[in-house]
Amino acid sequence: MFSGLNKFIKFLLPKRLFYRALIIVAAPIIILQLIVTIVFFDSIWIKANKNTTRALVAQLKTIEEIYQIDKKNLDFLTDSYKNNFSFEIGINSDKFPEISGERKFSPMDRSLRRELKSAFGNNNYWFNTSKFKNAVEIKIKSKKEIIEFLVPKEMVSTSSVRLFVLWTTLPSLILIVIALIFLKNQTRPLVKLAKAAERFGKGDYVNDFRPSGAQEIRKAAYEFDRMAKRINRHLNQRSEMLSGISHDLRTPLTRLKLQLAMISQKDLSKNMSKDIDEMESMLNDYLQFAKTQTQEKTTEINLAKILNEISDSFKSTNLNILLENDKIILKGRPTSLRRSFENIIQNGLIYGKKVEVKVQKSSNRLLIFFDDDGPGIPEDQYKNVFKPFFRLDKSRSLNKSGVGLGLAIVEDIINSHGGNIQLGKSKLKGLQVKVSLPF
Repeated sequence: MFSGLNKFIKFLLPKRLFYRALIIVAAPIIILQLIVTIVFFDSIWIKANKNTTRALVAQLKTIEEIYQIDKKNLDFLTDSYKNNFSFEIGINSDKFPEISGERKFSPMDRSLRRELKSAFGNNNYWFNTSKFKNAVEIKIKSKKEIIEFLVPKEMVSTSSVRLFVLWTTLPSLILIVIALIFLKNQTRPLVKLAKAAERFGKGDYVNDFRPSGAQEIRKAAYEFDRMAKRINRHLNQRSEMLSGISHDLRTPLTRLKLQLAMISQKDLSKNMSKDIDEMESMLNDYLQFAKTQTQEKTTEINLAKILNEISDSFKSTNLNILLENDKIILKGRPTSLRRSFENIIQNGLIYGKKVEVKVQKSSNRLLIFFDDDGPGIPEDQYKNVFKPFFRLDKSRSLNKSGVGLGLAIVEDIINSHGGNIQLGKSKLKGLQVKVSLPF
């Protein structure tokens, strides 16, 4: 029961911190306002309004009785009440109205109906409080005649309730507005920190981030800034190390190539040259892996344009790219994304005869499906193929002559964009690579 209630409350609560904090501040003020208004309305306004209405009906009863005693008193009563109370009195012999003009849900109408019924009996009165802006029309059945009254509304209902509601509501609104301004200032540093963390998670550099706000928020921001710089330093060191090793190894390989060119035994030279070419290809893979964390700037790119350019570069009728829109905009690093998509497509064309690429939009994510009709990858190896230097001997890898960095490079690029990559069974009976990116 309580767990269900907690889930319902969580469902109702807004997701953003600013609105939750605003509810914490505004809800007690609004509840207190309602309680004060209800207490005032029930214990003060209703009683005051009842006494006012009762006094008016008593005057109407007195006028009716005096008129019945001597009808000549009508002129005196009319002039006296008009001069002293802005109270108009008239007599007519028209048919008494059958349809009531009262409002069912009006407290003023309920109070007036109760007092008129008590004084004149049922079906002997008629009134309308909404016909005139500042007056109430009342008709009393007196034998064969109808006495008509037009009385000021303040004689029926006190207007202090409006002033009371105004003076209690206005300060509450001012307090809520002030709280809103302060809360906005307090949550702004948290929003900046969250955006900086999101940018960093997508592989963007946040050198322009400046901690601000309360002491606790500043401390969290400083720690985040230090962590981001430390991670960037480690990534740069890794890239520099791999690049340095690869460049250093190129020199002896070049010398070996020159020496092989001078060997007279062509068969031996050909075999050794093949091994050296394979080593050079491995070094290129190392360099490519190191470059996935280079500081390429994040820009607004058109994914449809990139995929079309890749299709043109492959020039293969076996590659089919399905796009519902020619303009798919997202933020990312175009060179890195292009490299990752090319790796996936090239792998599909190497191990299969057909590759199909499809793009779908799902809420705030962009889903890209790469399907091929190759032999696929065993399900128990899905996680392993993303590990650097892992190779599938019996099935497939992203490069037959490589060192097992293909999918590791792709995953590194996709993760650095705040996305993720998953493998599965393709509708073409081969491998499906599903890439999810934020946009």
